[in-house]
Amino acid sequence: MKLTFLGATGTVTGSRYLLEAGGKKILIDCGLFQGLKELRQRNWEPFYLDPAELDAIILTHAHLDHSGYLPVLVRNGFRGPVYATPATCDLAGILLPDSGKIQEEDAAFANKHGFSRHSPALPLYTMLEAEESLRYLEPVAFGAELELGDDISFTLYPAGHILGAAMVMLRAQGRSILFSGDLGRLHDPLLPPPTPIAGADYLLVESTYGDRLHDDTDPEVALAAVIQRTARRGGVVVIPAFAVGRTQTILYHINRLRARKEIPDIPVFLDSPMAVNATAIMHAHPEAHRLTPAQCVAICSTARIANTVEESKALDQRIGPMVIISASGMATGGRVLHHLKAFAPDHRNTILFAGHQAAGTRGEAMVSGAESVKIHGEMIPVRAEVLRLDGLSAHADYNEILTWLGHFRTRPRRTFIVHGEPEPAAALGQRIEEQLGWRCHVPAYRESIEITPAAGARPRSRR
Repeated sequence: MKLTFLGATGTVTGSRYLLEAGGKKILIDCGLFQGLKELRQRNWEPFYLDPAELDAIILTHAHLDHSGYLPVLVRNGFRGPVYATPATCDLAGILLPDSGKIQEEDAAFANKHGFSRHSPALPLYTMLEAEESLRYLEPVAFGAELELGDDISFTLYPAGHILGAAMVMLRAQGRSILFSGDLGRLHDPLLPPPTPIAGADYLLVESTYGDRLHDDTDPEVALAAVIQRTARRGGVVVIPAFAVGRTQTILYHINRLRARKEIPDIPVFLDSPMAVNATAIMHAHPEAHRLTPAQCVAICSTARIANTVEESKALDQRIGPMVIISASGMATGGRVLHHLKAFAPDHRNTILFAGHQAAGTRGEAMVSGAESVKIHGEMIPVRAEVLRLDGLSAHADYNEILTWLGHFRTRPRRTFIVHGEPEPAAALGQRIEEQLGWRCHVPAYRESIEITPAAGARPRSRR
């Protein structure tokens, strides 16, 4: 049995793990690499093996760094099932086509204005290719064990983080391997905490915030202060936010602040049709979140919607104060780039990032104090106030991860630290070794680990 780390090693993106066992080849997650150019180039490289050889894919959740490579695999021959929770299937149904559409639009824009080094610039995949990949999605309920072959099965458990997010417990040849996916917060207002797990032989645990603790400031207090301060300047608050997860959390807090009259009565715009659809999906999956139907309705009615491109462009001509929430969360693409071009040069405005910014992204450059950033081939000055509110993050910090690990009754034979930049990953591994006494390893890109089957393991007969 062999486990190969094909992504999310030394970076928080590109989640891909290949398990070969019992003659089966199973891919857990198939995410896009984002951020640094050398990482993004991996999306264009030939896959580790012929995609047609894969027997199945299991998705932990719908964010593109975990699901966004699926259209490429399908285009290149993959024809197996793609297992995910019902909510993840629904979210992927809007995220993947939108990703293809954005890539087509970005390529067309680059070709029109001639700022790409490639002639012509091409999308990684198209919207039609993304829609085609959705045919292979198969919903699996939390807690249901599904067999993939002789003595190979898996079960999905709630991980928090975003709607439908799961951790994957995979059992093969007498061994259990737990893939944490992205772990949510212990006290998230919208989502349940990660499910306590009693143990696994091998563990892959994320480390996005492996060297940091979240600010214990109430995120509503911090958000209110930003909106109040910017409104007094007559400015605009631009919030780059992931359409799935972060946007719904921000709308939830703004709705509560408005109800208590703790922020001025200024317009709030949601410039992301995909986020509108994602918010509506919450109504369809009440079992996957903590909100009441009335709270879901309130979230959906908090912001005015900019549906069309014309409506989006019109926002850039408005005079503040106002709030604009738009994807993407790390300012790597989408409509938010046009809003940054319009509002980042003005000192009255605020650019508010809500969570981790991967290395090499515009978001990371801006929160690190960049005086200008390149957008659509043009250097845009950054004079606006730039802030990051980690209190709005959907990732567990190292203390919350250690608390979750504390539920293990037996230590894993080996713990792999993944989905983190080098320093956070190393820091989390050291903390786990020191506090829990577990054996940890930070894997390298494309590193393979041999896993010895349990003594006496025998294939089970098919049901």
